[in-house]
Amino acid sequence: MMRASIATLVALLLAAKRVAAFAYIDPDGGVPRIATTRPESSTSAPEPEQLQMRAKFASVLADAAREEILPYWRQSREALGLQIKVEEDRSVSQSASPVTLADRAAEWAMRELIGEHFPDDGIYGEEYGIKNADAEWVWVLDPIDGTRSFITGKPLFGTLISALYKGGPVIGIIDQCVLNERWLGTAGNKSTLNGLPIKTDGVATLSEAELYATTPDMFREGEEKSKFESLRAAIRTPHYGADCYAYALVASGFGADLVVEADLGLYDYCAIVPVLEGAGGSISDWNGQSLTLGNHENSKGRVLASANSAIHDQALKILSSPSASEDGASANRDALLAVLDETPPPILAEQRPNVTPLIFGVVIGEALAHLGP
Repeated sequence: MMRASIATLVALLLAAKRVAAFAYIDPDGGVPRIATTRPESSTSAPEPEQLQMRAKFASVLADAAREEILPYWRQSREALGLQIKVEEDRSVSQSASPVTLADRAAEWAMRELIGEHFPDDGIYGEEYGIKNADAEWVWVLDPIDGTRSFITGKPLFGTLISALYKGGPVIGIIDQCVLNERWLGTAGNKSTLNGLPIKTDGVATLSEAELYATTPDMFREGEEKSKFESLRAAIRTPHYGADCYAYALVASGFGADLVVEADLGLYDYCAIVPVLEGAGGSISDWNGQSLTLGNHENSKGRVLASANSAIHDQALKILSSPSASEDGASANRDALLAVLDETPPPILAEQRPNVTPLIFGVVIGEALAHLGP
């Protein structure tokens, strides 16, 4: 609780220095609003020629974003124009986030191109807000997902570009401009990395799984944190700090099996959906529901991505289960007592008999396994 309080205080102090440019502004004027009244159909699909045309255009947008981002790569804070964007009602790690001139320039360039070539399409961007979100086609833009990586010279950020058709993601691009890697996914087609087909390669059980999350601090105290800790105890190894790049690793079959995150914006995950599904993976919110414009409020930005449906279903059993307690303390206490009794928690018993939970920062499972009854 002390850590959360300090981080919250920092966010409040930064709020006093907020600049107007960080507000979610529609460049064409007006107050951004999300229309969620459009009925969404999971069977609705765009015409193939429309899908193909916009998929090609999505790559044009990615090229334009690269041109704006690369001149700022590994430049000084002053050159980056680094400032802090404060957002209310976000988790500790998300309440105060960095933004740079590269973020703004890249999104602005993409918005200009969309306005020129598809003026009737809607836009939902991280830096400049929402325009015509109830349009049949809506572009969802995150110019730099992983700005903390970008400003510290770590090439694990990406540009996320998605096209929604009637509220559902049907085109997605994850573009890593420094490494010259571009993942493309379109509904009904195989996903590609730099034009070559990709396929997930996941394990069969959670106990073998390699899991990613951007940071453990993105999970709110209580239900979210408790469920994340239960899932983390069930997998082999947790990894942190890759942002959108982690999803690309899962889609490519490069050894990552799961990504679990919370408190994401629509622009953080829409592009990932077609890429992962087109590679044979599964992606949903924590209750197994589709990630769409209309479901964003209900999903609360909680995302689970998996290399296959088997481990996805196993992870959902943990993430969708009723919370043991409001503050998570009861769940952690029960897990500790179960380990001391050499009886694993019920939800983990089937999947990892030799579970090694991390409790209060101490790994105790493996040591206890050698003590005998």
